[in-house]
Amino acid sequence: MHLIRRTLATAAAVGLGFVAIVTSAHAEGPEPGVVLNKQTWKLAEGLLPPEILKHYREGDYINKIVAWPTDIYTWPEDFKAASDANAGKFDIGDKGQIIDKATGKQPDYILGFPFPKVAEDDPKAASKVIWNFFYRTWYFGNSKNESQLNWVNRKGLERRTDVEASFRYFDGVPAEDRDENPLNLLNQFLTVVKSPVDLNGTAALSWRYRDPGKRDSSWSFVPALRRVRAVSPANRSDGFLGSDMSQDDGPFFDGKPEDFDWKFKGTKNMLRIVDPLSLESKAELDWLEDGGWRAQWPDLPFIGYMDDSWKGVPWASATGSLALRPHYILEAVPKDKYYLFGRMEMYVDAISFQGSWVSKYSWKGELLNSYQVMAFIPKEVKRPDGKKDWVQGSNMAFQCAENIKRDQATIAGVKSTPRSGFDSNIKFDANFFEMSSLNRYGK
Repeated sequence: MHLIRRTLATAAAVGLGFVAIVTSAHAEGPEPGVVLNKQTWKLAEGLLPPEILKHYREGDYINKIVAWPTDIYTWPEDFKAASDANAGKFDIGDKGQIIDKATGKQPDYILGFPFPKVAEDDPKAASKVIWNFFYRTWYFGNSKNESQLNWVNRKGLERRTDVEASFRYFDGVPAEDRDENPLNLLNQFLTVVKSPVDLNGTAALSWRYRDPGKRDSSWSFVPALRRVRAVSPANRSDGFLGSDMSQDDGPFFDGKPEDFDWKFKGTKNMLRIVDPLSLESKAELDWLEDGGWRAQWPDLPFIGYMDDSWKGVPWASATGSLALRPHYILEAVPKDKYYLFGRMEMYVDAISFQGSWVSKYSWKGELLNSYQVMAFIPKEVKRPDGKKDWVQGSNMAFQCAENIKRDQATIAGVKSTPRSGFDSNIKFDANFFEMSSLNRYGK
């Protein structure tokens, strides 16, 4: 704990500057180059959530340790400058929303971390951390992803689905990318199932409002009914298409922060899954004719079931690595008693504010689900006209929702085909996220 407090204190002193302290951090855990597996798992005791450490102890997970010093991170210039300028400017309101200290009102727009310095003794620290996570996520702009959503058990791939998921953000994006926002929205989300046949045409649409007291508007199109129906926001915690992954999982957590009570549980050095190629800035992207960037991933068997020689559990990250990072630990309790989970424990990287692990418990305190997410480092890219953009810099993805009791998992982030779109910084037609799209794209 002493080490991570020095790390965070140094980070606070330099704002979003860099901290050269990671080599001493590895005295607490396995050195870079070590492979964490059934023989070496004890080296990671206290550095992983218990349900994740168990996988290494039993030989289910096998990953190499790599160095990711806290001074190795690429901060977009406008994001860093805005974050520095935000220090001390905002607070958390009585409903969990962000407010401007000068006016007491919700700001129309924020760029960068709204809370670049988070003090451990701040009673609102947990809320500030999760808001920082969102604004880091939104910065990379609208996206459209053609992805598999796959059911995996101990025997291997059980069922494959293909979905097209589109995200539009109204806050946190670079100023020149902002869209008009007459409905005071935070974001919109549309997903359409492409396969298999029995699910083809199923679609879901969600609008999230900036008003802290206004619940999400959600609709779905069910082909068997041939109609659009409204869906309760509480259903966002249910498994999507009957899988173990929910809409509130998203890139790490995608619930509305104001719908939860937050508690800060401390800071700790933790291992997390990382894209080792991203740490080396090896991501490749192509500029799209209509604008935006398409990630071109190498042909890697990056999930266990893709590799016939893989010895671990089929849903494991086969090519990801583990890096030791300082983390904030948060607890989220939903205000809606119909929410599927009664408590969630979240681990968030204290330097980048990227989420790592989520442990989800029932209302009676039983561990039900573990959500596991891979980290990336932003990468600078240039458009054909020379304008600079920033992208996630990924070469693979690992978003894994594990059902603890059923000993199975759902994997997202696998491209539908090697050339499928994982596109960012794109623009959508004005009516793309209207309810009429459910009838248009649903079948």
